[in-house]
Amino acid sequence: QTGKLDPHYPKVCGHKGNVLDIKWNPFNDFVIASCSEDATVKIWDIPNQLLKRNITSPKKELLGHARRVGLIEWHPTSDNILFSSGYDYKIMIWNLDTKDAVISRPVKILDTHKDVVLSMSFNTDGSLLATACRDRKIRVIDPRAGTVLQEASYKSHRVNKVLFLGNMKKLFSTGTSRWNNRQIALWDQNDLSVPLLEEDLDGSSGLLFPVYDSDTHMLYVVGKGDGNIRYYEISPEKPYLNYLMEYRSHLPQKGIGMMPKRGLDVSACEIFRFYKLIPTKSLIEPISMIVPRRSESYQEDIYPLTAAAQPALTAQQWLNGINKGPLLVSLRPGSGAANSLPQFPEPEPLMKTTDLSQQQGWGGRMPLEEKQKPSGIEGGRKQLKVEEKLPKNEQMCLSNGFDIFECPPPKTENELLQMFYRQQEEIRRLRELVNQRDVQIKQLELELRNLCTDTGNY
Repeated sequence: QTGKLDPHYPKVCGHKGNVLDIKWNPFNDFVIASCSEDATVKIWDIPNQLLKRNITSPKKELLGHARRVGLIEWHPTSDNILFSSGYDYKIMIWNLDTKDAVISRPVKILDTHKDVVLSMSFNTDGSLLATACRDRKIRVIDPRAGTVLQEASYKSHRVNKVLFLGNMKKLFSTGTSRWNNRQIALWDQNDLSVPLLEEDLDGSSGLLFPVYDSDTHMLYVVGKGDGNIRYYEISPEKPYLNYLMEYRSHLPQKGIGMMPKRGLDVSACEIFRFYKLIPTKSLIEPISMIVPRRSESYQEDIYPLTAAAQPALTAQQWLNGINKGPLLVSLRPGSGAANSLPQFPEPEPLMKTTDLSQQQGWGGRMPLEEKQKPSGIEGGRKQLKVEEKLPKNEQMCLSNGFDIFECPPPKTENELLQMFYRQQEEIRRLRELVNQRDVQIKQLELELRNLCTDTGNY
């Protein structure tokens, strides 16, 4: 719905102080966490049909902070783990996987900061937490042990926001220089002594909000108090940061929100969508980042596998020390590749090989850590092994996420074209599989011949 809201539109209004941060649960579209100046964190159930009346009583209430709570962050891969940071300089880890409506004891308190935490960010599997503090230091923390692994003591960059750049093993921060210019910096997560890169942007005073899309390796830097969104491409080698373009608007933004990947319009080649808060006009404006292409079919190169809306771990598994990357899913319309993954008791090795097979089938970009692995025949062997273990219906679902028999018949010409392209992809994938098996057969024949000649010589 667009247009002006009714002034009596129902609200979530259970806090006794200003709300300082809100976050949607990444694995449940009907749960929001909020924190407030009243020193509480509250978890809200949002009805499926949206609000019919004001909600005043939360699903859960977390009481532990002595002063106002400024930041909250959901764990990226494990279910029901929430981090909160307050003006009592403490970061608290909460396990929401309990029946209690009021939780007064966090499972862990990180007491490593001597000032207010301004920003928190997780790496991809949630095993590390990066923080930016008002004492101008960046820290990399092991959240379960509560130990500081790295600490920046670099004086000429006053940090405001910090961000993990996916699996690049790098951190990105925004802040100000000694001369009060707005500044961005790039860091090696294992060595925070000196930044890899430091760049002054302008002399404005508003904060810079960094947003990273690990699927496309695009970094967006949004300025508070101006109408600009700069965007860069991140690469693992020098120069690391490649400036692409800048979105400009005469309407300044006070804050920014993002649509999750699965809410994007893939038929329009939309790779990112912001929601820009314009207080001067009491307006929220959507801004879409679109790759200009003529074809209406699914563009596999700009939509690699992305994190699914399902947790990879339970809260207790993560607290027990298990790390696991996010479950991956394709954004291809009609694809259900990740839905079958959580059913298996041991998804870790299976997931990696199925991800590989998905990427071989669709030609999607491989994550950096996968690029180091041997491909070709060995990859083919792994793929075949996985497919042999699974029942036939799950083979289809896992290998390419598309089953002709489960799809409804196309109603429009566009749907018919999409079905045709998907069938072409399936044929291409099967051809690749046949070629890989041919290569394997030839290699085995060669090995047999070599063995025969060796034994003949002796």
